[in-house]
Amino acid sequence: MVETYKHLLVEQSDGTVMVTLNRPKVLNALNVELLEELDQVITWIQEEESVRAVIITGAGGKAFVAGADITELRQIETSIEAEQKALRGQAIFQKIEDLTKPVIMAINGFALGGGCELAMCGDMILASDQASFGQPEINLGVIPGYGGTQRLARAIGRNHAKYLCMTGDRISAQEAYQLGLVQKVVPADQLMDEAKSLADQLSKQAPLALHFIKKAIHNGVDVDLKSGLRMEASYFGLTFHSQDRMEGMDAFIEKRRPHFKGN
Repeated sequence: MVETYKHLLVEQSDGTVMVTLNRPKVLNALNVELLEELDQVITWIQEEESVRAVIITGAGGKAFVAGADITELRQIETSIEAEQKALRGQAIFQKIEDLTKPVIMAINGFALGGGCELAMCGDMILASDQASFGQPEINLGVIPGYGGTQRLARAIGRNHAKYLCMTGDRISAQEAYQLGLVQKVVPADQLMDEAKSLADQLSKQAPLALHFIKKAIHNGVDVDLKSGLRMEASYFGLTFHSQDRMEGMDAFIEKRRPHFKGN
């Protein structure tokens, strides 16, 4: 059962769950309460077998997430406290990245600071043509703390990441697409339809195979090719233990659509 949250809207339709970050008056800025609610929702999504795909977006039309809650950041007094805050945020974001189910980030506006960091935890990013991305923490005299320096460098390369983090500049959705950060840019009024269509497509795929694709890419990207190929072969073999493998091959031979059950 989907619960009610203070800062999130959570809706389930068939196999897709949509999570909307809901603090529009402050452009969905990330505060402690929102992050802890997000942690709870991600735990539920992982455990709920009926969920096959996830969409995360922002409320209000102007922002996905415009950054962290500066009022909270201003109250931090020590380096140790700041480090612990970063580690907690990183743990929640890592939990999203590690979901065994595909996560679509539907970026409907500003994705700045923590918003850009959150977006990069998804498996794919769809962006409105009015969206923008950036890591402007330098303008506050600090650096990204929720994974911005690490995921951005892996997504677009070290020098592009250094440029964005060091200048604090924003880039448009189209520029983000050209850099490889975004997978698709669509007109603003088509964004959610596009995200739901993609989620529906993914929700019909074999869940175990989706899980191992994510795992192979995440774990293999930072190892040498030989080790990565060995890992891929191992995961390939594990998919052959599933009933979905037989269903997929039978459906192909019988010229019908497969009906995957996740086992």
